[in-house]
Amino acid sequence: MNIDLNTIKDELEQREYEILSPYATKCKESKGRKRERIEDYPIRTAFQRDRDKILHSKSFRRLKHKTQVFLSPFNDHFRTRLTHTLEVSQIARTMARALKLNEDLVEAISLGHDLGHTPFGHCGEGVLAELLPNGFSHNIQSVRVVEVLEDMNLCYETVDGILTHSWGYKPNTPEAQVVQYADKIAYINHDIEDSVRAGVIAESDLPKDCLEYFSMNQSARLGKMITDVITNSMDKPTVAMSEEGWSYVTKLRGWMFEHVYLDPVTKAEEKKARNIVKSLYEYYTDKLSAYCDKEDIPQLVTDYISGMSDQYAIRRYMDIFIPKPLAEQSNDDALFRRIQDEIR
Repeated sequence: MNIDLNTIKDELEQREYEILSPYATKCKESKGRKRERIEDYPIRTAFQRDRDKILHSKSFRRLKHKTQVFLSPFNDHFRTRLTHTLEVSQIARTMARALKLNEDLVEAISLGHDLGHTPFGHCGEGVLAELLPNGFSHNIQSVRVVEVLEDMNLCYETVDGILTHSWGYKPNTPEAQVVQYADKIAYINHDIEDSVRAGVIAESDLPKDCLEYFSMNQSARLGKMITDVITNSMDKPTVAMSEEGWSYVTKLRGWMFEHVYLDPVTKAEEKKARNIVKSLYEYYTDKLSAYCDKEDIPQLVTDYISGMSDQYAIRRYMDIFIPKPLAEQSNDDALFRRIQDEIR
């Protein structure tokens, strides 16, 4: 059976006009990429291709060993930056499907939104922000990852969504707006679950009015936040949570900052992590001074350190700053040399 592969992508693109909302971002209406490319196997739409590029990238694989909230968690049930990313993608796709928006674009943005995050979570981000002349933001670094460091040549809409997932930015597509909410909904809920598991808080400690509005049950709370966005955004050009719902989310987020994110017990190891990032930055800045122009060094060092996983940063710190004993085999070498001398 002969199949014309050229028709598959065309059919998928046409299907978007038949199924998706008039407000959805259509692949054929994309502003395109910086460089046009010839499709070897034209069976994927532009946004599907973006998603796959991100999924197969080195920076995506490194997320599995980057901190979400708890540094060096003692068991495998705590979130990492990778599992956070996957949860954002799932939540965003759920909302996008209900709103008839472009799921492929939503998934691409979700999978790429934290590629530029540092080791040790927001602690590492804060150290680089203090050290760099122009500061540091993981969303801007994520764009640098996809545009420069791994040169993925993504569509404009995907890059825009990655840049604007952080609050305070204005997304240019409803799909990027979905990811902006999905990111907040994901981390608030999974950080509560991880904090309860770690014994930092009890679920009953959460603000009473938030519990009454969202429910004490993790699944019900997550579901209500998601459905709030959906019901408040249906058949509208913009995506937003209801004013009442957002007020409770904001209150819950503020409570988490006070009792978890900035809690001395939770952050007991942060001082060590901050020292690792700062020491590595100063070491490599000094090391490169003999090889590079002074103005290029901060960005080069930032690219290297921000790409590190927690474990790799710790290993590099130990290799550079922790004294090592003489290799045990040195004594054996001396013994073998003596034996060889006696044989001669």
